[in-house]
Amino acid sequence: MKILVTGAKGFIGKNLIAELRNRKFTEIFEYDRDTESSLLDGFCKEADFVFHLAGVNRPKEQSEFMEGNFGFASDILSSLKKHNNTCPVMISSSIQAELDNPYGESKKAGEDLLFSYGKETGAKVLVYRFPNIFGKWCRPNYNSAVATFCHNIAHDLPIQVNDPSVVMNLVYIDDVVNELINSLEGKENKVDSFCEVPVVHTTTLGEIVDLIYSFKNSREDRSVPNMSDEFVKKLYSTYLSYLPEDQFSYDLKMNVDQRGSFTEFLKTHDRGQVSVNISKPGITKGNHWHHTKNEKFLVVSGKGVIRFRKIGSEEVLEYFVSGDKMEVVDIPTGYTHNIENLGDADMVTLMWANEPFDPEKPDTYYLEV
Repeated sequence: MKILVTGAKGFIGKNLIAELRNRKFTEIFEYDRDTESSLLDGFCKEADFVFHLAGVNRPKEQSEFMEGNFGFASDILSSLKKHNNTCPVMISSSIQAELDNPYGESKKAGEDLLFSYGKETGAKVLVYRFPNIFGKWCRPNYNSAVATFCHNIAHDLPIQVNDPSVVMNLVYIDDVVNELINSLEGKENKVDSFCEVPVVHTTTLGEIVDLIYSFKNSREDRSVPNMSDEFVKKLYSTYLSYLPEDQFSYDLKMNVDQRGSFTEFLKTHDRGQVSVNISKPGITKGNHWHHTKNEKFLVVSGKGVIRFRKIGSEEVLEYFVSGDKMEVVDIPTGYTHNIENLGDADMVTLMWANEPFDPEKPDTYYLEV
């Protein structure tokens, strides 16, 4: 298929084209404001599908709304008619098309123009009234509150929230792109005359800001957001895309002594904690047991032995472990246990516990194996 994408360098356009290429669509006509205008007519002649994503939402003059959102759409449709090309045409509109403002009026005019074109030519037309869209590559400090908040908070810049209780309906860019490619394949999600993205997230401005600040603070408290919440997962991915390029990494606090070190890596409220333990040669760590806390040990470098003794028993169990073999050892409750480095180099062990460490309730009791 030959696919025309207007607004190719915009937020939706960049994401759509990237995924089209991922899915092996190779003939993509990319048109943006810096494209030679004479190319548009040839694109319209050859296209098998048109994604009309170009538009104006922050003009210097109000008249530019109508020129950019109605006039340019008219140019494309005229060119298609000139070449008797009745390929499907998708247009990016906005929920503001229902509102009485210059931007909304221009979007509504573009919609009406496309519907009339469809009736006149028999071409399939797809009008998407998008709510707020968020995700990577969206321009901050422009027309997206989420992009602005993510960028400014990641860069330690101030943000302004006039009313945190404002309710927002948002769609995620990957869901938008999936829906647009579905429309390309004739599987659009259509409700009455309009098409829409089936996955919409509803939240408040204040909740969005609180979440983004929690993402920033997670580097300090080593927490992991609740990835079972689809909106949180998508917003966290969005936030990471706005990190300053010299701040992708961050330090962890290493608790170091003569035996080696112990470093907390990640914590969650409901999925436990991951830590990295480094033991010097000949060092034994542990010699304690738990009532409810349980762990998993994975030696990734070096070699050693993990020993167990059930409380009340004298029998010692031994599990020999090595970074040469990825083997997870469960640490059951009611068994005192230790881990000894049997090698000549540091032994590195990944340790998972089913709950974050709570110094007020450590559930850890000293007892030699």
